[in-house]
Amino acid sequence: MAIKEVLLPHLGESVTEASVVGWLVQPGDKVKRYQPLMEVVSDKVTTEVPSDFEGVIKETFVELDTDYPIGTLLMTIEVEGADEAPVAPAVEEKVEAPAAPVAAAPVKAAAPAAGRFSPAVLKLAGEKGIDLSLVTGTGKEGRITRKDILNFVPGETPVAAPAVEAAPVAETPVAAPKAAAPAPVFASGNDEVVPADGVRKAIAKKMVQSVTEIPHAWIMVEADVTNIVNLRNNVKDEFKKQEGISLSFFPFFAKAVVQAMKKNPKINTSWQDGNIVYHKDINLSIAVTTDENLFVPVIKQADNLSLAGLTKEINRLATDVRKGTLSNADMQGGTFTLNNTGSLGSVQSMGIINHPQAAILQVESINKRIVPTKDGGFKTADMVNLCLSIDHRILDGQQAGQFLRDIKENLARFSSDSDIY
Repeated sequence: MAIKEVLLPHLGESVTEASVVGWLVQPGDKVKRYQPLMEVVSDKVTTEVPSDFEGVIKETFVELDTDYPIGTLLMTIEVEGADEAPVAPAVEEKVEAPAAPVAAAPVKAAAPAAGRFSPAVLKLAGEKGIDLSLVTGTGKEGRITRKDILNFVPGETPVAAPAVEAAPVAETPVAAPKAAAPAPVFASGNDEVVPADGVRKAIAKKMVQSVTEIPHAWIMVEADVTNIVNLRNNVKDEFKKQEGISLSFFPFFAKAVVQAMKKNPKINTSWQDGNIVYHKDINLSIAVTTDENLFVPVIKQADNLSLAGLTKEINRLATDVRKGTLSNADMQGGTFTLNNTGSLGSVQSMGIINHPQAAILQVESINKRIVPTKDGGFKTADMVNLCLSIDHRILDGQQAGQFLRDIKENLARFSSDSDIY
């Protein structure tokens, strides 16, 4: 028999880590080649990881809902064939706990036992200067988890902790504060506490990263889109007949935005280690909601598409999101985000930038208003608010204002059926 390793696979460009959110098999289960083994979440997309081998599941090595770098050992599978030596971590040697209390020095065991610790645990213990032989494991079969490291207090005596020879570490000051434990959940007798799923946790992580790292600034303008309302009403039936999909207002705004980005290349940037990265492709991220979550798939090279082409791509991505068939590739490479908050009836909002992009535009609902005319009179017009959030490290009010003015001018140019194709 031979032991094969299952590693966290490469899930797409720029994806450096992911988390297992569910095991589809358990140790002892027989699996066939290509059978799904687990569900993995990265950038809010859930992917099933299939088996490359036929055999029996031996062991899992990571905690659920915890981020690990690409290439991390996830599980091992025992397969037929005696020509290969096992490549999984060596079997842990059992060290009996002494009958008398242990002295301050840690008990030493064979070095292979260190292979029983996950990479995340080893890394975290090294960062905090914690001797793993002094930590009591609460995981499966006594394995030490990230939570055990975070909750470890120097000076506590372990109970039957896995013994391991640890590298010398700096002495931890007694006065060092205890690592932060999970915040308590305050709930009354009638409340229900529901753990967040992997997608919601990925959203939370992304939002916290954005508001923590990016200094946000906001600006809003209003635009007269009466011409777009009239044009769309005139062509929507024929468009549905020819293309088989409905024509909404959103593609008009998408087209106006990508045209404005061509004139304002600094909008299509991101901040990276003190540098401003100018992206050559305009990859438009669009926000798509489900009953539970928000996804941001990407229209690649959006400036090369006509308004009809944008409509088809928006429809494809939204359909894939709601069917749960969206690929990781469709979530990668976005350089600017457009959010149709108006579909929810919103009239004004401040979007959180999709890290590491430089800006996000919220298109609010279209409403009829009484507005002044150039000749001093008044008219009824279809008006919309455009709310722009910017990364103030890259963009200032002048660049943001010019970008919004160009969008307004582009919106005003839609006038005939020929603008659709």
